[in-house]
Amino acid sequence: MPSASETLLLSTIFLLLTPPIHTASSIIYKTCRDTCGTIPVKFPFGTGFGCGHPDFTRYIKCTNLDTLQFTTGTGIYTISSIDYTSNTIIVADPLMSTCSSMQNSGSFSLDKASPFTIRDENIFVLLGCSTTSPVFDPSEDLCNTGSASRVCRGLYSCKGVSGIGLQQNAPISTCCVYDDSVAGFGSGYALDLPKLQCSSYTSVYEFGDEGDPTKWKFGISLQYNDSYYTRPCKDCEASGGLCGFAATDQSFACICRSGMNTTTNCFGQGSAWSGSGTLEPRVQIKTIIGGFLLSWVLLFVRSR
Repeated sequence: MPSASETLLLSTIFLLLTPPIHTASSIIYKTCRDTCGTIPVKFPFGTGFGCGHPDFTRYIKCTNLDTLQFTTGTGIYTISSIDYTSNTIIVADPLMSTCSSMQNSGSFSLDKASPFTIRDENIFVLLGCSTTSPVFDPSEDLCNTGSASRVCRGLYSCKGVSGIGLQQNAPISTCCVYDDSVAGFGSGYALDLPKLQCSSYTSVYEFGDEGDPTKWKFGISLQYNDSYYTRPCKDCEASGGLCGFAATDQSFACICRSGMNTTTNCFGQGSAWSGSGTLEPRVQIKTIIGGFLLSWVLLFVRSR
């Protein structure tokens, strides 16, 4: 029977060999990834709670199906792309009309507290509007009836207009290119179709060929505030971590690939980069040392 000292030594070696227990930090890291599907996810965005900046958490999420989504008061929309150079995201509304498919669509809004604004490149178009719609009120003058009328002509030339009960190349008197200088684009924007008495809306953010609406790019281009990118976050990313926040007080947290959270960076946090560019936990060293000790103890006990 092992003596008390031998039992203590065996207990110590057992602790050395026991894999580390996953803490809340490692659980947070498992939900924080740098991609969602095919879209790279960088700060200030995150793939789950505790990832990215807290001001963006309620708006941007990565689903279990690896789809990056944008949420507003009017619905949940798919993010089709992010341009981190221009601080722009492209949002796709599945009910929004395009040249190939037009249908009765819902409204679109942007919260006043949102860190997003609608870019000037967007051209919002209301389709199939009633002649009594407030957008045609001369005192409001919410429609751009000048050169923008070519957008209405282009859209009404699409076969998809049959989806909102119009014939192809119908008169454009029921179409309104929303004038952003009057309608109040930016934060707190709301496009209320029932109130405006219109069947559908679309948004064009880029014209591939102005004369061919089949080549227009449909979607909502949003600008986000990039002032959240601070020096601590840059230091965290330089050390291989992901920028996030603590659940308790939403203070900055650097989420390391070893499963640890710090308030600074991930250097010296239990993992080291190998020559192949992968992370190798330093706990392997403990395992090797522990293995030698265990072998020595077993030989010692058997010899007695």
